[in-house]
Amino acid sequence: MNKDRFELLKKDYTQGFPAYCGFEVLQVDEGIFEARFIVRPEHKQQDGYVHAGVLATLADHTAGYSAYTIVPEDIRILTIEFKINYFKPAIGNEVLCKSKVISPGKSIIVAESELYDIINEKERLISKAVVTLAAVLSKNETVI
Repeated sequence: MNKDRFELLKKDYTQGFPAYCGFEVLQVDEGIFEARFIVRPEHKQQDGYVHAGVLATLADHTAGYSAYTIVPEDIRILTIEFKINYFKPAIGNEVLCKSKVISPGKSIIVAESELYDIINEKERLISKAVVTLAAVLSKNETVI
C-alpha cells in the first residue's frame, strides 16, 4: 500500500461521529491502525469513568480501519459483529486503541482491538474487542 492511501485513510477515519468524539490517528501500516482520544467530560458516565459506548466505538471504528489497509480502494468495510470485554474502567486522561487484522479473508475480515488507558505515560490494558467485518463494493451492489 502506498503513502497516499495511508494518508487518505487517516483523513477518512476522522469524520462524523469519530471526529466529534475527538479520535485521532497515530499509526497506520498494513493490517494495523492505531488511534487515541483525549478524555473530555462528555466522554464520561455517571461514575466518572469513560463510557463503555465511547470505548466500543473506538474499538470498532479502529478495527474497521485496520481492515481498510488490506483491501482495494473500491471496497468499503462494514461491521458484521463484535465482542468486547472490559477489564478495568478507563480513568486516565487518554485512551489508546491498537487494532490489527487477525484473519485477512477476501470478503470476511476479522480484527482485534486492544484499548489502553494512559496514566502517567504508562499503558494499562482496559479492554479487548474482536470485530468481524464485511468487505463490500463501494456501491453496495454485491459482497465480494
